Amino acid sequence: MATHARPGSLPGPSPATRPVPELDPALVGQWQAQGGDLVDLFAQARERLGGVAAFRLGPRPTVLVTAPEAVQHVLALHPDRYVKRSHRARLLIGDGVLAATGEAWQRQRRLLQSQFTGRGMRRYEQRIAGAARTAAARWAGYARTGQVLDVGDEMRRFALDTIWRSLTGHPLDPGAERELAAVQAVVAALPSLPADVAAAEGAVADELARIDAVAGHAIAAARDGEAGPDGPGLLHVLIEAAGTRPEYTDRLIRDELVTLLVAGHETTATTLTWLYLLLDQNPQAREQALAAGAEGSPERRQAVQALVHETLRLYPSAWILPRCATEDDALAGYAVEAGADVLVCPYLTHRDPALWEDPERFDPGRFTTPGRRPAHPGGYLPFGIGPRACLGLRFALRESTVLLEHLLPAHTPRFHSTPAKAAYSITVRPDGPTPATLGG
Repeated sequence: MATHARPGSLPGPSPATRPVPELDPALVGQWQAQGGDLVDLFAQARERLGGVAAFRLGPRPTVLVTAPEAVQHVLALHPDRYVKRSHRARLLIGDGVLAATGEAWQRQRRLLQSQFTGRGMRRYEQRIAGAARTAAARWAGYARTGQVLDVGDEMRRFALDTIWRSLTGHPLDPGAERELAAVQAVVAALPSLPADVAAAEGAVADELARIDAVAGHAIAAARDGEAGPDGPGLLHVLIEAAGTRPEYTDRLIRDELVTLLVAGHETTATTLTWLYLLLDQNPQAREQALAAGAEGSPERRQAVQALVHETLRLYPSAWILPRCATEDDALAGYAVEAGADVLVCPYLTHRDPALWEDPERFDPGRFTTPGRRPAHPGGYLPFGIGPRACLGLRFALRESTVLLEHLLPAHTPRFHSTPAKAAYSITVRPDGPTPATLGG
């Protein structure tokens, strides 16, 4: 697996601002000639220049932010100065809450936020448990027959079933599962699509049409009052909103549905796949989690959650968070000009040895032993921080924990091969298949 540890620290504030230090263009040229991943360029900038650094790929420099105080400044303290300008997946998610900005985003966020906190989360418990039981039964069948499975595919199947139940009230049926494979195809294609919007949409037109058809059918069924075995889903909330909020057109409801499908299964599936790859390299971590307490005990649940958190530290759901400066600002003593592109990189913050002891090591104990993780809120942000932090944080942690409580005691995947590196797109995902058979 690819790892990128680099030291980095944030220079102390100065009464007068200075230009952000910029990486030598010759180093950028070398990186381009070698065809390196973008994260390699980021790592060079942080290693050489610190937690606020710049590099130039076009006419203007891009500011890279990895130091926790600067991360908090950009994302949590001054989100009005550092705004989201667009989203790489906009051709897929349209004007859904991930891509929306300004007042539209505020309205959409307000409606959805109540669905993922407190009482809202409780309505998903049965649906998460149902999807986990289905996945556990499937794995039990693989174990009996010795059938080869792909762990990444299995995690996507579980996460898609979970979010589909939560949206529609129905388990994921084979037809919808088959057609929604187009979501993964579009997400995987995003980094290589043409810059021209029309050309990009044309390149994935068939996949988008399949997604639209599934979404349209689900919306029509919900509008006709069709509720699943667990009652109405989140899609019904969006349709009810259309009765009093004219902005919730059929198109916006489709965009929110697809946004929740993408955000609700791609990141969770990727995290769970990485977790199993990490456990393959660190089998003692599984044994320690299971030995932490009896089945269903708070101690075991805490230990399982620590496995998830440590995986998210190494492979955060949001590995890079792009922003645009709306005005001149002083960031940790450095001058950031209006219009500057600013990239917050949780991936590198989480691998900073100034913040995390032995940061490349998989060590879930960081999240069960007090004092072993950075106290600063900008030091650990796998779902972002501030007003645009991921709405589904609690949902993702809950579904991951419930599935692992079912699978960890019963099965140990024996991988036939593992991906040699990571692929950096919307998420950091394993760059290749993960075939395995199951042992007890």
